[in-house]
Amino acid sequence: MKLTDPRWVLAGIALAAALGFVLPGHATTLLTEALILALFALSLDLLVGHARLTSFGHAGPWAFGAYTAATLLLVWQVPLPLAVLLAGALTALVAIPVGWLCVRTGGVTFAMLSLAFAQLGYAVVFKWNAVTGGSDGLAGIPRAGLPEMFSGREGYHLLVCLFLASAYLVAHGFIRSPFGHVVAAVRENEQRAEALGHDPRRIRLVVFVLSYALAGVAGALYAGFARYVSPELFFWTVSGHVLVMVVLGGAGTLVGPMLGALALFYAEHELSGLTQSWGLALGILFVLVVIFAPAGLMGWVQAALRGRAR
Repeated sequence: MKLTDPRWVLAGIALAAALGFVLPGHATTLLTEALILALFALSLDLLVGHARLTSFGHAGPWAFGAYTAATLLLVWQVPLPLAVLLAGALTALVAIPVGWLCVRTGGVTFAMLSLAFAQLGYAVVFKWNAVTGGSDGLAGIPRAGLPEMFSGREGYHLLVCLFLASAYLVAHGFIRSPFGHVVAAVRENEQRAEALGHDPRRIRLVVFVLSYALAGVAGALYAGFARYVSPELFFWTVSGHVLVMVVLGGAGTLVGPMLGALALFYAEHELSGLTQSWGLALGILFVLVVIFAPAGLMGWVQAALRGRAR
């Protein structure tokens, strides 16, 4: 059974959920944040790994989802699970016109357009002080409407694991569906797919909307986790960060980017405790992975397992 088999992936998420009840409080908090980032990286993999659309602006849907959930929780006291789902749905709605413009192109132009929309979001929340809190952001976000078992640290960790497992099943089901095979056909040979009657722009738009919806869910979970949102969530460094997670873990595998998110998060945490030049050390580590494991950590692990099996 391959490591990318859904049964292994769901078993790994179940193990992560169980760890939340046995680890010390600080370790559980770190793991919860890492798993939210894993969901964020999973959403970008749909674009980068499966539609071959490299986005430099994936912070946009992440931050939009976070601000939407924060507003729903602060203003209307919507139950948090419903706020997360509504944030994902509203992000998907916003993604339709944004994606309609972005997927007209590909390559660098697509990357720049996605970056431009994310930076536009940054400018809007920074200036719209009355609604978004401006540069101060929105603080004191409540975890409204949660049952008692989900309201504490361990409970929220479990809730994040449930959303991560659900998002993975949705993404896996999508790429394994007949429509997912069409997405792969467009990715590999757009002209041939077009000759067979498929519209590459519409197909890419569907992937774009799904990717943004999942990123919005991840952002909403982050808002409930941190209980604070700020314009920095829209910033281009966040987009670069999640793109590194996808490349590091192995694009196009769904589980690889999740692994990359966990690896990068904990590497940052550990290295920052050892040296002030942790950014330099992390950069060197990333270069080594790209050179010696071009298929990412997942590709390296799978190759190692195949070698042992021979």
